[in-house]
Amino acid sequence: MTSTTALRADLATPTSPARQSADFTPRYWLFSLPAVLVILGVIVFPWVFTLYMSTHDWKIGGGPEFVGAQNYAELFRDTRFIESMGHTAYFTILAVVLPILFGTAAALVFHREFPFRGLLRTIFVMPMMATPVAVALVWTMMFHPQLGVLNYLLSLVGIGPQPWVYDPNTVIPTLILVEVWHWTPLVMLIVLGGLAGLPREPYESALIDGANAWHMFRHITLPLVWPFIMVAIVIRTIDALKAFDTIFVITQGGPGTASETLNIFLYLQAFQFYKIGYASAVVVIFFVIIIMLSLLLLYARQKSKWNA
Repeated sequence: MTSTTALRADLATPTSPARQSADFTPRYWLFSLPAVLVILGVIVFPWVFTLYMSTHDWKIGGGPEFVGAQNYAELFRDTRFIESMGHTAYFTILAVVLPILFGTAAALVFHREFPFRGLLRTIFVMPMMATPVAVALVWTMMFHPQLGVLNYLLSLVGIGPQPWVYDPNTVIPTLILVEVWHWTPLVMLIVLGGLAGLPREPYESALIDGANAWHMFRHITLPLVWPFIMVAIVIRTIDALKAFDTIFVITQGGPGTASETLNIFLYLQAFQFYKIGYASAVVVIFFVIIIMLSLLLLYARQKSKWNA
């Protein structure tokens, strides 16, 4: 009788959280081990090894020689590296701002009802479906000074041939033209999704109060759709910072170094000049820049959320 009562008391006593954790941890922590190993092997180890290489003078065919922070000091004395940072900033700003402006304007147009809207919207988003290398090859032919279709079209309206990517002063704006054509549809789709979910009540109240179209856009549409625009800004910034294939196929960083961004500079240092340690230092600096910019964008994205 006594043992039965004690057994019932034990069954009725709730198990403490600490005891539950002790019971479950040995059984289930092994299930997370494969994911931890993948993360260590794919993400953590490459970055640790990159940091290790960045502190060495390491060329393909030879052994590493420890140089400490010499690669970093040499980078900031390298005028070509400084210029590539300026080219990257110039390219990124234009490749973000212009698609955002044109994509938002296109979303406002396609949000309205008009004949053949579905067909025109489908045609508008088609550039986004092409691969960057294919886009670069097509535009390279169009930019040709003598045989390119763009200069031929300009000649029809009395404008002389333009150098496009063959002039250091116009190469980056020309590359931005390709980016705008390629990625404006993505911004349009993101903003269009935000416009489709806007409530009707604020617009009806604004019409009763006598607001015109500009006032409704400025004080109703833009604030409500701004979180979606911020999503487009984050995506475009990431894409523009890591842009490589389009630039490399069209210009290879030329003419000279006029369109050499950090990605092109990094590629050339690693796979043309075989300076692995020097290129690893570029990767580390580029990573720090991306982290800082990502934190800034995440903060701006958080501030742009709708207030409940």
